[in-house]
Amino acid sequence: MKRQEYKIIFEPTGRQVYALPGTILLEAAAQAGLILQTPCGGAGRCGKCRLKVVSGACPPSANCRTALGKPEVEQGYRLACQARIQSDLVVEVPVTSLFESQQQILVQATGAPMELSPAISKRFLELDVPSQADARSDVERLRAVIPPLVFNPVGIRMLRLLPGIFRRQGFRGTAVIVDGELVDFEPGDTTGRCYGVAVDIGTTTLVGTLVNLQTGLDMGVEAKINPQTSYGDDVISRIRKCREDAKGLAQLQRVIIGAVNDIVDTLVRSAGIDRAHIYEIVMAGNTTMQQIVCGIDPSALGELPFVPVFTDAPDLEASDLGLDINPCGKVYVFPQIGGFVGGDTVAGIVASHLDRGTETVLFVDIGTNGEIVLAHQGHMLATSVAAGPAFEGARISCGMRATNGAIEKVVMAGDLCLNVIGNTRPAGLCGSGLIDTVAELLRTGLLDPTGRLRTPDELPSDAAPALRKRLIGQDGHVDFLLASKSETVSGKALLLTQRDVRELQLASAAIRAGISILLEMEGLKPMDLSQVLLAGAFGNFIRRNHARRIGLLPPIACDRIRFIGNASSMGAKRALLSVTEKQAASAIARAVRHVDLSLSPEFQAAFSSAMLFPEDDPGKDCEG
Repeated sequence: MKRQEYKIIFEPTGRQVYALPGTILLEAAAQAGLILQTPCGGAGRCGKCRLKVVSGACPPSANCRTALGKPEVEQGYRLACQARIQSDLVVEVPVTSLFESQQQILVQATGAPMELSPAISKRFLELDVPSQADARSDVERLRAVIPPLVFNPVGIRMLRLLPGIFRRQGFRGTAVIVDGELVDFEPGDTTGRCYGVAVDIGTTTLVGTLVNLQTGLDMGVEAKINPQTSYGDDVISRIRKCREDAKGLAQLQRVIIGAVNDIVDTLVRSAGIDRAHIYEIVMAGNTTMQQIVCGIDPSALGELPFVPVFTDAPDLEASDLGLDINPCGKVYVFPQIGGFVGGDTVAGIVASHLDRGTETVLFVDIGTNGEIVLAHQGHMLATSVAAGPAFEGARISCGMRATNGAIEKVVMAGDLCLNVIGNTRPAGLCGSGLIDTVAELLRTGLLDPTGRLRTPDELPSDAAPALRKRLIGQDGHVDFLLASKSETVSGKALLLTQRDVRELQLASAAIRAGISILLEMEGLKPMDLSQVLLAGAFGNFIRRNHARRIGLLPPIACDRIRFIGNASSMGAKRALLSVTEKQAASAIARAVRHVDLSLSPEFQAAFSSAMLFPEDDPGKDCEG
């Protein structure tokens, strides 16, 4: 096993990863959580993924020279999609190269991809003190200077509080207005302190982003494992918990609200702000996760016809859910399309502007549930398939999540080359490493298209001797040795078993079958797709050529396959920053046609067919 890895430091964030020699910079950046612009799909033509190599060896390719020009190349600039790592590197990432730089935030709405018009606004006021000559009511004084209040009533809670607040503060303070409603009147001038949090509620992980609502800038990002995983890996297990345990829903809601509060606590401490100045939390998750976080029983999602309780965004306050922000704070939970196509899919469409394009585009969010959206000729179809947790390392004999010690990349070149997160001894295999391993086993002939690991005497004559030795027969089947006892952190050998391959086949076949059905419904073939957008935390790390090799993605040119990062989180942030995006989300949820594949005979046939790996390699026109 070869494990020579180079250390890559990305500035100005200081993020560090380790990569095998020859790895393209684009892949290393994704491993560091940096999603770069690749409108040409990594073909080296657009020049949008330019990075500056500050130190280390990373020779420019011919495409680098053509796209960037001699002066920039001599300054150290490289195309991330073309340049290959040959030593330890320090790399500077220009803001303009990041995918989110496309989502620029402008104060003016005209011609802007996103306007900065959050539901929250603050105004510092110095009101006239009542006198015999001016005996207007407290509310009339406010309405005279705050236009939204002219059209919106002041709620009973604020009516009860205003007399004392005004007179204690000498009629001076900061009005906090949410969707045109007065929710607080704070002492002094607090207009410079106005924040919100966008939360992606995944089945496996939670990601929270603290955002300055006046500038639109991120102030911190925090992620953690969804504590509901202790009750089961997938949404079906969570639904079962609610159906079979009278206290199940309360338990699941309590742990996830607690986790969100923990994320908020970490964010406010890191940013040095007061949580009382967080006025809104926007949440996006699948249908089951959203209903549980709202304290709504998801049991109906466990039986035909899989009906959600709501589709429109519910009206919630932070106090309704026990979220520890400003007591008057609001909660926006994304509208849902139907069944298992929830708010995270709507958020993904908002983030990618899938609803605004004219091309035929496939959006795929790969996770425990695979959400698939096909945009074609001005309309959209959406479905969800139960991929299972294999992509996140669960149900794999040596599987683990993508943390330190996880094998995240596998190359078979004579022998096995492994990339281990954290540059340490391997402890297990994460989802991207699983896909790599199976794709490489198919390429080298050690695995047949049915998913069966071949015995040494069945191998092609040109199979490398070192790889032959890694096939270990035991208990009537063959396993593949990833790392021996002496090479692992635990002192136990890491094996890819025949059952592990079957788990990947089941997960991949579900995604592939869902894609096939949507294409067939529109009379399309894979080659008709202009783009495939890969979303989700896991989608950022898979190698496109390997995903195609196992049949997970359609056999189209890699330059049509783009990574767009955590689209659910990005969509939540966009909704947090703009009421226009919230309105767009509502329109999307109503416009998308939901396709339920749960009992579709066509899906069962497509799934059975997709259990076989493609006979032919679709071609190696890209790496990463």
